[in-house]
Amino acid sequence: MAKLSRKTKVAGGTGGGKRPPKSIVPEWQVQTAKARFSEVFRRARTEGPQLITRQGKESVVMISDEKYDELVGRSHQPKTLIEFFRESPLVGVELDLERQEDEGREVEL
Repeated sequence: MAKLSRKTKVAGGTGGGKRPPKSIVPEWQVQTAKARFSEVFRRARTEGPQLITRQGKESVVMISDEKYDELVGRSHQPKTLIEFFRESPLVGVELDLERQEDEGREVEL
């Protein structure tokens, strides 16, 4: 029977120490995750990130789309340039866009 293990991820542990210390993270072997994809999917949506490993070394994390948007900042980015300017904290600030006329300079040829 395939099993789900729970373990504490600690920097310097498996994964080459690339991750900061984490709380208890559900870890799935890739074969188990494939066989129980619906459960992994549901848990990623309801319980949080799900770590999926292959041969105990390579790993990926399944997260909800809301968490992904939060991490990459898409939910905070305006959809259009017009929205960007409307949401700017500088809305209403008077800018001096007048330019002094450039008279040039003397150049020896």
